[in-house]
Amino acid sequence: MSHPSSPLPEYVPLAEVVRSGFREGVHYGAVVGIAPDGGTGYARGPVGAPMFPRSAAKPFQALAVLRAGADLSGAELAVAAGSHSGQDIHADIVRKMLADAGLSPDDLRCPVDWPMGRRFRDALLRSGGEPSRLLMNCSGKHAAMLTACTARGWSTADYLDPVHPLQVLVRETIEDMCGEPVAHTAVDGCGAPQMAVSLEGLARGVRAMALAPEGTPEAAVVAAMRAHPEYVAGEGRADTRLMHGLPGLVSKIGAEGVIVLADREGRAVAVKVSDGDAETRARTMVALTALRELGADVSPVSDMLSSDILGGGEPVGAIRPL
Repeated sequence: MSHPSSPLPEYVPLAEVVRSGFREGVHYGAVVGIAPDGGTGYARGPVGAPMFPRSAAKPFQALAVLRAGADLSGAELAVAAGSHSGQDIHADIVRKMLADAGLSPDDLRCPVDWPMGRRFRDALLRSGGEPSRLLMNCSGKHAAMLTACTARGWSTADYLDPVHPLQVLVRETIEDMCGEPVAHTAVDGCGAPQMAVSLEGLARGVRAMALAPEGTPEAAVVAAMRAHPEYVAGEGRADTRLMHGLPGLVSKIGAEGVIVLADREGRAVAVKVSDGDAETRARTMVALTALRELGADVSPVSDMLSSDILGGGEPVGAIRPL
């Protein structure tokens, strides 16, 4: 495997892990905040460097699906832009989307997977169930892509090929919304093309969708996410909690430490935590801190601004933004 050609980004400290008064660890990364007037109101770290949004790009992919002619709305459009938990409501709606397109779960090209979250995995195991493509967190996006292909008469077997007409449209949509060219194209965890843009481009792109006029495809995607946050993520997960707690906010997490937020007033924040934030414990508090610095009231979700560190089952410290 070849070495990466991209230089090491100059990430900065974003959150600290303090245990019994001792700084045990630090999460490094970058964060950018766009103010209501459209200017950059908050920036730390290399916000102009290319990065992979991962699943934070799903709103753009869902927009491309609509631009291709897919007839999706409501919860179907929300799950298309989401990374669902594999709950029954998620599997059921993805199955329906495929059936409406004359397809089946066998047409999905995402990997088989277990539901996200131990409770749902355990329930599936107890019932004798097995991992499936339907349960993979990106199956909603894949079903939406297949829906677009059938609407346009495009081939479905190769819908993940970067030169497929749908993926070309996804690239054009990302460049259109983010206002910059894609810097690199890779294969995402679900098998779809993943396209690198800057953190600032990601924030500006989702902001543009959040401010789009009613009746546009851009506004439709964001409206579906706001109205159906349980289909964007799932029970107890950050995106769902944020959108329930801060009505009007749109939130989308991506793998490897990414999150993007945008509100109705024109604020937008994008975060990249360089260590990948595997336990999803730093990025949300960093994003909310930036949103607050831009003048937003985040008090309804103030419990998400820090996280306890436990010792012997009791709080002995905290993870908190720097």
